[in-house]
Amino acid sequence: MKPTQYLAFLLLPTVYFSQTDQSKFIYDDLDITVEKPDKNKSYDANYNEDNKIYKPGKKLTYSYSIVKNNQNYLIKKGNLEMQPEGFSVAGWEFVEFEKQNDETVNYITIEPHPGNAFAGVDPSYNQTAIEYKYAMKNNDFFSMETTGVIENEMNVWIHPPRNIYFKILELNPFPYIKAPYKIGTKWKWSLEIGDHWSDERWLKWEGGIENKYEYEIREKKNINTKLGNLECYIVYGKAKSRIGETELTSYFNEQFGFVKLEYKNIDGSKTFFELEKAE
Repeated sequence: MKPTQYLAFLLLPTVYFSQTDQSKFIYDDLDITVEKPDKNKSYDANYNEDNKIYKPGKKLTYSYSIVKNNQNYLIKKGNLEMQPEGFSVAGWEFVEFEKQNDETVNYITIEPHPGNAFAGVDPSYNQTAIEYKYAMKNNDFFSMETTGVIENEMNVWIHPPRNIYFKILELNPFPYIKAPYKIGTKWKWSLEIGDHWSDERWLKWEGGIENKYEYEIREKKNINTKLGNLECYIVYGKAKSRIGETELTSYFNEQFGFVKLEYKNIDGSKTFFELEKAE
């Protein structure tokens, strides 16, 4: 079983794909283009060693902010919350940016890992494993989660952080860019999402939904970032389902990946990420 268990549909730019060595690639169960595995090679040789951005041993650190009703918020650890399974976990709360405390999440890090982190549940997993860590002001971690990223010459696609408050991002377009990297490239995708992602703090619903996405590379320009002036492709994504619409504008640099992410959420709020450090 893979961390993301949903079906998806993808339309590829026919012209570009026909000019690429198709024997090197296959579609995974999400219909994202992945490397065709060579049984004579290790997992790392198949999926990880050729990564330029999300390479095992690297660490990317992001700041974030949440905007609701023209007020800036972060997330902090809240009271214990009883789970349906009968155990308790630490809950989360919004905190105004000016009122943060030692248990406020200030940064989110991405750390790619070697090998197949999901070999015990799915030996055919075909993504680079990444670990998200939610770092609090006191240098402890509120939470951690392991998921995956796909990086190759055909596309870069990554699961967003989806723990605590960031579950809301499951409803938005995922950070995703497809070749050819040029203004005007368009593609579509879709994803089935269960109601366990619902939350009364943004939206409750019952039954599954199907998010249908449309993406387009709209601009290529230099932008100011915490890492300096970087050339970025600006990708606009829109998602639509029976429960509403969401958006994502992402800024993709070929060396550092998605350096800025601007989400418009299902409840009208906005979530912003900016890459602060690449190690």
